[in-house]
Amino acid sequence: MIPVSLTDIQGVLPETIVVIAALAVIMADAIRRGHSGALLPVLSVLGLAAAGAAAIFLWGTSGTVFNGTVFADGFASFFKVLFTVIGILTILFSPHYLKITGVRLGEYYALILTAVFGMMVMASAANLLMLYLGLETMSISLYVLAGSQRGDVKSAEAGMKYLVLGAFSSAFLLYGIALLFASIGSLDYEVIGTFFASDFHPGPLLVSGLALLMVGFAFKVAAVPFHFWSPDVYDGAPTTVTGFMSTGPKAAAFVALIRVFGVALAPASSLWSGVLTVLAILTMTVGNVVAIRQTSVKRMLAYSAIAHAGYLLVGIVAGTKAAFAATGYYLSAYALMNLGAFAVLILLNRRDEGSYRFEDLRGMGFAHPLLGITLSVFLLSLTGVPPTAGFFGKLYIFSAAVEQGHIVLAVVGLLNSAVGAYYYLRVITLLYMAKPEGESIIVQPAAYRFALVISALLILVIGIFPEQLLRVITLAVP
Repeated sequence: MIPVSLTDIQGVLPETIVVIAALAVIMADAIRRGHSGALLPVLSVLGLAAAGAAAIFLWGTSGTVFNGTVFADGFASFFKVLFTVIGILTILFSPHYLKITGVRLGEYYALILTAVFGMMVMASAANLLMLYLGLETMSISLYVLAGSQRGDVKSAEAGMKYLVLGAFSSAFLLYGIALLFASIGSLDYEVIGTFFASDFHPGPLLVSGLALLMVGFAFKVAAVPFHFWSPDVYDGAPTTVTGFMSTGPKAAAFVALIRVFGVALAPASSLWSGVLTVLAILTMTVGNVVAIRQTSVKRMLAYSAIAHAGYLLVGIVAGTKAAFAATGYYLSAYALMNLGAFAVLILLNRRDEGSYRFEDLRGMGFAHPLLGITLSVFLLSLTGVPPTAGFFGKLYIFSAAVEQGHIVLAVVGLLNSAVGAYYYLRVITLLYMAKPEGESIIVQPAAYRFALVISALLILVIGIFPEQLLRVITLAVP
């Protein structure tokens, strides 16, 4: 039996707090069944805030705990804070939506917390087995969340598709891990990195393991051509869940990509960087081109999320510390702007039972100024217009790619950003340059408005002062 020290316990303190919060939510729901509507989100937010504070407290630590299986470093701490922010915003946006749709409250908030726990484990994992456990914990929670709107056929379909295709992708990943273990004899990132830094022979077993590992990651980040599950799942899932799924899990997957491919497998980049370059180009291009053709704003944002995965892959291909810091910066900005955009759409489309058509946004910018302004900020940031955080995220990633000689990749990214501007600005045009269709009364809860305003302000603040956040991430990058 491996002894557990105080250092080990401190290293996983944020994860422990999130698990305790999830158990508290389940118990509160069981004890006060039918009367816990206001209590559950409060418990969830408090638990996530405490976990975020614990992650900040651990800032500045380095090394591993639990016999080298878990990282306790600044990189993990930074992303744990980001995951708690995503979870808190999702929960603040949820009560109003859940009240309208009738989603079961207790399970919903507990699953959000367990998904955040899985993301934290992925960010902290120091070997491939721990990474897989975190991934599955997160994925199982998301499968249930995607199908949690029981009266909606599209939600049930989304949950089933995500379950089946997610199981396939997990199988690819696990088989790749097994082949790497058979070739190297260890699952620890450090040992894997040492193996590839030496004179290794790229035999068929090893190359197959790397290929399957890349396929598994490509499924999880919805990279083309492994993206086909994403639009239907994002479109059918409850909209708060869609916003959560398109931000938190994507950030967790890219943290794992940086640790595995960007660091451990960096000496073997000649085996995988070319493939990842092609995936990045395909993902950016297909995501943006198909998004133009959508008639649903929600589905448009789903394809937009695919395109942004392509931009983020550019940072992995570049492979430098500056590129990884830029990826972390972009993930932070993307979480705020994408989650905020989905949250505004929830309110603006209530009058048409959530059809999320472009036509439903006509004139809403003048009819509901706060919603119009915040949605415009989110969309301008997604487009990459200065001085929003989205602009600097793309600037830093493409600059890092150019510095490493990936000029074609950066040019393709810039051209795709121009394509994306078309469908993002189309929404803003409808908000302010079209007459509204009849009267619309939209309930805007105080917590909801607060979360929207804070998200929009943060996008502007880290856009106007990008160096501060980038400096913090750079100090944490492994």
